[in-house]
Amino acid sequence: MSILVTGATGTVGSLVVQRLAQQGAEVKALVRTPAKAALPAGVTAVPGDLTDVASLRRALTSVRTLFLLNAVVPDELTQALVMLNLARDAGVQGIVYLSVIHADLYSNVPHFTGKHSVERMIERFELPATVLRPAYFMQNDLQARGAIEGHGVYPMPLGSAGVAMIDVRDIADIAASELLRRHWAADPLPRLTLDLAGPDALTAASVAALWSEALQREVRPAGDDLESFEQQWAHFAPGWMAYDMRLMMAAIQQHGMKPAEGSVQRLETLLGRPLRRYRDMVRESGQLKLG
Repeated sequence: MSILVTGATGTVGSLVVQRLAQQGAEVKALVRTPAKAALPAGVTAVPGDLTDVASLRRALTSVRTLFLLNAVVPDELTQALVMLNLARDAGVQGIVYLSVIHADLYSNVPHFTGKHSVERMIERFELPATVLRPAYFMQNDLQARGAIEGHGVYPMPLGSAGVAMIDVRDIADIAASELLRRHWAADPLPRLTLDLAGPDALTAASVAALWSEALQREVRPAGDDLESFEQQWAHFAPGWMAYDMRLMMAAIQQHGMKPAEGSVQRLETLLGRPLRRYRDMVRESGQLKLG
């Protein structure tokens, strides 16, 4: 019996596949074009698409455990619910679902409330699942290095409420740990929800200060102008996604992204080590000078 990983070539999914392969698990990676997928040795590329029911049924053959990661797309909710229903039909014994922190609180943000609906299905049908609710990915900011290094501006309008960013490598380590725990258990395990967040509540100003220290020149926060943020996103993303990201940032400015009490300690116990910190990510991203 195998572990099926969706989103297997993406930022988080590719790391999950690597971790599972390193532990000797039998892994199947759901990919659109197997011939183009760069996968670790021993991992089986399975052709499929989250909108193609027939391909999903084939992919779920002999699968005991599922890692479900959906991209932010207009039909994300449909894709997730279809996959979970098919997994039930196939007798999958363990699921790890990648949701998002505060999925229930950011109720006007499309991709947040979509993930919350998936969580509700998991609860309603008592599926044997671990729901992982990550905060903002630290590595998102690496896409902004042009503005940070070239113009001395940190462009993300995070505000000052505080965002406990999480390193994608920690997400992958926790996801793989939960997948293996469920995969190797004799019987289906009870449902579990984990907030995935880092140890530091960061603001736009504190992030800019870390980049200033690393680059040894001033980096200033761009401010909280959400209209300008949406317009920038619209240059490289569909309008619906740019607006979705604007709504997310508005919620971050109002509520922040902070895990349930005790979450950091729980995650560090699970990992057996400290969580990675934002300053570590900055230092490692370009061998920059942080003390």
